[in-house]
Amino acid sequence: MHVLVMTVVHHPEDARILHRQIRALVDAGHEVTYAAPYTARGAVPRSWVTGVDLPRAAERRRVTAVRAARRLFKSMRGRVDLALIHDPELLLAVAGVRKRPPVVWDVHEDTPATLSLKPWLPAFLRPPVRFLARLMEGTAERHLHLLLAESAYTGRFRRPHPVVPNDTWVPDHVSPSGDDRVVYLGWLSEARGVHEAVEAARILQRNKVAVELIGYADPRTRPILKEAVEQGILEWRDFMPNDEALKRLDGALAGLSLLHDEPNYRHSMPTKIVEYMAHGVPVITTPSPRAVELVERYRSGTVVPWRDAEAIARAVLRLRDDAVERAGTSARGYAAARANHHWPNSAPRFVSHLEEWAGVKS
Repeated sequence: MHVLVMTVVHHPEDARILHRQIRALVDAGHEVTYAAPYTARGAVPRSWVTGVDLPRAAERRRVTAVRAARRLFKSMRGRVDLALIHDPELLLAVAGVRKRPPVVWDVHEDTPATLSLKPWLPAFLRPPVRFLARLMEGTAERHLHLLLAESAYTGRFRRPHPVVPNDTWVPDHVSPSGDDRVVYLGWLSEARGVHEAVEAARILQRNKVAVELIGYADPRTRPILKEAVEQGILEWRDFMPNDEALKRLDGALAGLSLLHDEPNYRHSMPTKIVEYMAHGVPVITTPSPRAVELVERYRSGTVVPWRDAEAIARAVLRLRDDAVERAGTSARGYAAARANHHWPNSAPRFVSHLEEWAGVKS
């Protein structure tokens, strides 16, 4: 089976797209052409895929990227067995194309809800754009195959669709949780708690605990982080490929998940929490419902109030000073991740869905 995978929004090294789904397809013996914004993101294709460069869709500059993706899709429609798209914008790239192969939309997030977090979209345009997003989702459900990243997304659609969760690769062995370094892995923005992370780092610095942030920061957040780095408050490593970034988790005292109370986060399980658990790192999270459910079920971390840097710092220091609790939290989180959130357990099901829709036998 030859699969065309396209994104114009996500980084080409996106963990779900490249390191989980595409890797699973390649390991199953399928050929993948991966079209993504390599040049715009300063990335190069991995040797095990055929890379095609696309423009990046960012803020209000999206039309050029969608047009380029549509041209590519039309040119390759007769040479691939299936197309897998990862952005709502790409629904426009495949719409109305005749004699197209089966198309699968991987639904990563609550698209209408995310619009409230887009600073580039004027407030007066958000209601009509949310309405249009709902219409597009309905149209996609009628004409495409859908994969959902969260079971909570099922209520947005009329029919049931397969759920392929954001599991992660859980290593066979992990390092013991340390006592002097806190990590954050993921996209960095105000709504994801950058201000709280900086203020908590300021407090922890006085207590000889380092804070390390790993991830791409949006334009509003970058100046805040650069200033914090210049002041020696924390380390910020910017974007790193997922396989490299995960290595930075080993031996950390705690992993932070500081989401604000936003509609798009209320029903989503923060992938970073599963990644922390997978590496034996105790979790410190704000009370997003899915995060609380995960942490309390497995007793793998601590829940702190919204936007409370002092509470974050206190939780870190309690873990630092209680080696027995830290080791127990680390072990419980790792065991739960290995048993319930190990990507190789979900990968065959993901591949089989695509094979079925493409009409290809395994």
